Amino acid sequence: MAGLELKKLSKAYGNVEVLHDINLSIADGEFIVFVGPSGCGKSTLLRMIAGLEEITGGDLMIGGKLSNSLSPKQRNIAMVFQSYALYPQMTVAENMGFSLSLERRPKDEIARKVNEAAEALKLGPYLDRKPGQLSGGQRQRVAIGRAIVRQPQVFLLDEPLSNLDAALRSETRVEISELHQRMATTMIYVTHDQVEAMTMADRIVVLNGGYIEQVGSPMELYNKPASEFVAGFIGSPKMNFVKGRFADAVGAATLGVRPEHFVVGAGDDAWEGKVTLVERLGHDTILYVNVPEAGVLTVSLSGQHDQTVGDTVHLKPKMEFIHKFTNEGRPIAA
Repeated sequence: MAGLELKKLSKAYGNVEVLHDINLSIADGEFIVFVGPSGCGKSTLLRMIAGLEEITGGDLMIGGKLSNSLSPKQRNIAMVFQSYALYPQMTVAENMGFSLSLERRPKDEIARKVNEAAEALKLGPYLDRKPGQLSGGQRQRVAIGRAIVRQPQVFLLDEPLSNLDAALRSETRVEISELHQRMATTMIYVTHDQVEAMTMADRIVVLNGGYIEQVGSPMELYNKPASEFVAGFIGSPKMNFVKGRFADAVGAATLGVRPEHFVVGAGDDAWEGKVTLVERLGHDTILYVNVPEAGVLTVSLSGQHDQTVGDTVHLKPKMEFIHKFTNEGRPIAA
């Protein structure tokens, strides 16, 4: 296992710089998630750590050792991609042990490590099957098992759940989190899905346009976003952003209110609007309310409610939870 230190890392393709001045310390055994929109540089940064992309500037330290010029193998890092990349003609056991076979490790050692990984990933009953006989979630677990048997100092996972359906994504997300707790190995996980980031990470690194916007625990980012961008990216449903007289009233260029931070009810200072859509989820009810001068706002109510399309509702933000931003998208202290 190993910690990492990224010091002023940059990446350029010709004259186009895509990552700028990346500074980040990752503790040994920490689960870090890189998150951000497509094109923000998160996968490129992961590939630079893996040794699959050349570092243009700055230093990469792995386990206290300068690693810029080390090959991927010398870095002792295992990477899991969204594509399973399994050999269809090999069994699960053969796929998981293939890298050790290439190193001519003893057969009993390979079998022991494969069985240990299979037990951790609940793959024991499938070791003699071919990948084509497995579900998508099982194939992804085989790909993770192939990485585990190498006993790397760092795991890198690049959107490993993207090819799975919603139910399998949720199930495999839990399995990866449990695996990290058992192994206590440093993991760096890339996703565009902020729900994955919020539920899995010790700390989240939010990237935007090749820069780090904020680093912190999921709740730090949720409660104290360092920018309007982070506020809008973290949280589901997304934060509402309101300009005009509603923002002026609290001394902000933009007022941010999370959907769960509205009270629905009458009041002299309430915002009146009409319901345009209702999503009934059982545990929650999501209202979309068109408020003049504010636009369509998303309101999340706990439990089941009887509002219907066309109803007039009155909304009041919970003032202790509002977020205020400048014209530049920076937070204004309460």
